[in-house]
Amino acid sequence: MTFLGILARARAMSKAGMTKPSCLVKPVSLTRIPGRYLTHQEGLPKLPVPPLNQTCDRYLAVLEPIIESEELNQTRTLVEEFQRPGGVGERLQQGLERRAHKAENWLSDWWLQMAYLDYRMPVVIHSSPGVVLPRLEFSDRQGQIRYAAKLIAGVLDFKTMIDNETLPVEYLGGRPLCMSQYYRVLSSCRIPGIKSDSVVNYASNKTPPRHITVVHNFQFYVLDVYNSDCTPLTVDQLYVQLEKICNSSLQTNKEPVGILTSNHRNSWGKAYANLIRDKTNKESVRAIQKSIFTVCLDAPMPRASDDMYRTRAAVQMLHGGGSRWNSGNRWFDKTLQFIVGEDGACGLIYEHAPAEGPPIVALIDHVVEYTKKSDIVRTPMAPLPMPQKLCFNISPELKKDIEEAKQNMNIMVQDLDMKVHVFSYFGKNIPKSYKLSPDAFIQVALQLAYYRMYQHCCATYESASLRMFRLGRTDTIRSASVDSATFVRAMDDQSIQNSEKVALLEKAVKAHRAYTDMAIRGQAIDRHLLGLKLQAIEDLSALPDIFMDTSYAVANHYNLSTSQVPAKTDCVMCFGPVVPDGYGVCYNPMEEHINFAISAFNSCADTSATRLAHALEDALLDMKALLEQTPKAKL
Repeated sequence: MTFLGILARARAMSKAGMTKPSCLVKPVSLTRIPGRYLTHQEGLPKLPVPPLNQTCDRYLAVLEPIIESEELNQTRTLVEEFQRPGGVGERLQQGLERRAHKAENWLSDWWLQMAYLDYRMPVVIHSSPGVVLPRLEFSDRQGQIRYAAKLIAGVLDFKTMIDNETLPVEYLGGRPLCMSQYYRVLSSCRIPGIKSDSVVNYASNKTPPRHITVVHNFQFYVLDVYNSDCTPLTVDQLYVQLEKICNSSLQTNKEPVGILTSNHRNSWGKAYANLIRDKTNKESVRAIQKSIFTVCLDAPMPRASDDMYRTRAAVQMLHGGGSRWNSGNRWFDKTLQFIVGEDGACGLIYEHAPAEGPPIVALIDHVVEYTKKSDIVRTPMAPLPMPQKLCFNISPELKKDIEEAKQNMNIMVQDLDMKVHVFSYFGKNIPKSYKLSPDAFIQVALQLAYYRMYQHCCATYESASLRMFRLGRTDTIRSASVDSATFVRAMDDQSIQNSEKVALLEKAVKAHRAYTDMAIRGQAIDRHLLGLKLQAIEDLSALPDIFMDTSYAVANHYNLSTSQVPAKTDCVMCFGPVVPDGYGVCYNPMEEHINFAISAFNSCADTSATRLAHALEDALLDMKALLEQTPKAKL
């Protein structure tokens, strides 16, 4: 796999732990504040370009636990050559600094293009994260529709704050964060191309969209969600409209056109060009793309035992269960798709190009709280027009494309090894009681679990938010460090005293915390190195040897791709691995338990999501026991 391929797969999920989750978000004003967003954004600092020598030194340090000493010595020579005064590194650094001076954010356009739009694997599993909400008990389809109506009303309530520019600004350590991603997730969609994709956002149009799309039984409907006086429809009005959609869609069975969006991007790009040649199809596709968001009313999945429910719900959010179930009940290019299953499985899937997890989680927390509000007493309603059904003309060629997409989706479904594990013994309360960062504690436990399974350390990706800076996306927290490697090797060594192990554990946790702080301040190594590499490509100069080096490929082959996505809601985000022999690990640390979603591929004989879940549980319990058994460990 090429470096760009590896890095594209290692796109960031989110470091949502940077902001405190909230309940129902309260607007800062009841009236519109025009210009507030732009004023806020212009007050944010630009993303810095770290010093070249600093990045080179830190690069060698992160290689130490994952690269053999002989290879590392060769890499040291290459790095010394790269950073010598007057050398190629200095020239590229100067080019990057010039770019940073001119651009609003020197990285953001490159990152969007390279990590997402040029990435050609399906967005399903490989890119788009899913979120599993707490299970709901619907006794019938009316319960499903009633909840969906409340959910839509909750999203529209949040949208009002975005539209009025009254959404509270988030802060980290007293510093305001970039809010641009909140303005990109509604009324937006990815557009497939044959070699590269694009993203459109209709929210800033002179006449912004007033409709959502609802998909039920593989059929799409336009549902206007605003009255003529621009007030959002009430929950009761939405319920009536959703009921009309369900009654209409059950009368016919149509081709699952939506499953085309799950295919390899090049294949979907070709099918898309063919699809929109037809005028009716083009109008239907445009209506989906322009919609504020999509609601997928899913058929019930096969019943699962209580302990398997969350795992089954996670795969329903990620891919829909295959062509026999709900995979055709989606438009995977849509930025936001809320999923409400007839069996109570609820959540969402989002297309990753416009945003990371934090704005999605803030929206989820708001919507979940909103749905808990008691129903307003029903009032007489004026009749509303029937939601518009979107029609598609299916040519024999499109029918063939749909069948191919079905087959490819079913292969992906079979290959995904998913395990949602609720670690119930403790939550962030225990690390906090020892004055240790909960995120760092969990990351060190992941290092221990992986080391016990494979007897070596691996390149580990944890996403860090760069939202302190204008248009900031993410950088990488390198969780495999010299200090974490020293601890995991010592943990099961009987010749080492527990007191020494505790000291090594504390050192590993503090090292992780220090790297995290460095990353969120724009001083990590990965995006800087990427920038230098892309600068060389842009300059049409030969690629420096450090980027052709085996060590660089190993460093970007993330066997562990991880993300902390905390929420007030007892939910968990999930995503696929970024390499064929790797794991995707996402977690939501609650006060007294931790929700983990672990993924792997069945096609790799060496990986197992269940095995890693068990090893992770053992690691967390052993680390807690170590702290408890060692005198004076508790501060």
